[in-house]
Amino acid sequence: MKLSVYFVTVFILVLLILPTAIPHDYSDALRKSILFFEGQRSGRLPKQQRMAWRGNSGLNDGRSLNTNLVGGYYDAGDNVKFHFPMAFTATMLAWSAIDFGSYMSPNDRGHNLVSLKWATDYLLKTVSQLPNRIFVQVGEAQPDHDCWERPEDMDTPRTAFALDASYPASDLAGEITAALAAASIAFKQSNPRYSKILLDKAIQTFKYADSRRGSYTDNPGVNKAVCPFYCSVNGYKDELLWGAAWLRRATGLDYYLTYLLNNRQAFGANNNYLEFGWDNKVGGVNVLIAKEVFQKNMTVLAPYKDTAEKMMCAFFLETTGPHMSYTPGDLIYKHGSSQLQNTAALSFLLLTYADYLSKSSQQLSCGNLKFQPDSLRRIVKRQVDYVLGDNPMKLSYMIGYGERYPRLIHHRGSSIPSVAIHPTAFGCLQGWTIFSSPNPNPNILIGAVIGGPDVDDKFIGGRTNASETEPTTYINAPFVGILAYFKSNPKFS
Repeated sequence: MKLSVYFVTVFILVLLILPTAIPHDYSDALRKSILFFEGQRSGRLPKQQRMAWRGNSGLNDGRSLNTNLVGGYYDAGDNVKFHFPMAFTATMLAWSAIDFGSYMSPNDRGHNLVSLKWATDYLLKTVSQLPNRIFVQVGEAQPDHDCWERPEDMDTPRTAFALDASYPASDLAGEITAALAAASIAFKQSNPRYSKILLDKAIQTFKYADSRRGSYTDNPGVNKAVCPFYCSVNGYKDELLWGAAWLRRATGLDYYLTYLLNNRQAFGANNNYLEFGWDNKVGGVNVLIAKEVFQKNMTVLAPYKDTAEKMMCAFFLETTGPHMSYTPGDLIYKHGSSQLQNTAALSFLLLTYADYLSKSSQQLSCGNLKFQPDSLRRIVKRQVDYVLGDNPMKLSYMIGYGERYPRLIHHRGSSIPSVAIHPTAFGCLQGWTIFSSPNPNPNILIGAVIGGPDVDDKFIGGRTNASETEPTTYINAPFVGILAYFKSNPKFS
């Protein structure tokens, strides 16, 4: 009897000593990840605006070119509208709605579509004058970065940049094609009229992209405006495949199937296949096209699936061949700034591929090793939980989620008192006093996922450390779909 009591006592003590993971509220995180986009809005805000500390801004955008470019999103913590990463953001919001919308509540799904439409309404304006010209950007990056002022007070040049038909813009137009085509699928049931408008414009935009092959940043004037912030380093061919792949999915037309078959090698779908983000779409192209092989047995597209499979195998370190890198805390890591943009985009592809495997009752084959779809999902869950606080710093990298998250993020609107509280404008130079202040940001940019830690899981933080503390729309967009999945699959909770 005494021995039994002894073992029970030891067992209880062990349970008390062992660390236990705190279950995350993925529903709360999902709601906040969508709400974040309201803090990034440009233009005249609607009555339904929930991020109440924001106000109207950029109401004359486009005037320098005698056009209307009001609306859209500021991509990060500054006040420039870069159309290339904005389009990628829209594509990922749409893909989240298409493949993971069924896991969202009607309320979350509705808000996600509102966030998507805010982007696509604007993107339609950027291609409204095709085939004569395409709009590239609004705002001058260097003057904007020389000031620290909230969007509502902007007095920096709001120059609109465009490329005429004689200049190529395949990467920009290819990404806008993808965004509009993907969104046409997302809106097909709830808003068929709008869906048709998006698809028709996506088809026209792709023709423009393919007929003028080349990168939009090859133009000296655009290069000076866009670079070094959003130079298209990876070229334009992946965006042509990306646009064609989304049009194939949206239309089912053989024209786009033939295009994908004829250009796979020439456009490098088998190169840099471990990459996916706003500048490199190769990983996404292969995973997106693989769906047709899995679900429609379209074997002519098998080379795309084979490359996607090589990418998936790279996440498992026990396989042969190239591998993804991880921090000591198990975060997927790639060299460069704003680390969590890679984590978000790559995790989305992992989860999407796992879904394709499950629905076709297949496993991931990596040589002699086989992995069930849940093996891929467990990697993704580790990434999500890391972002939400299960990391060596014990810090949530989603602002407003949990008790411990960075309070001094690199974001102009969040760091300066709102117009509702301080209606007098803060000047360009006056804002730098706030920038260098140790005081927390007065406006919480709820749901923003910031750049995150370094390769050693270290996080210094502070407004001056933009690579760690600046949020971007293209970090959040993939997380929307990911969080929707884990919210609705309690066995992973």
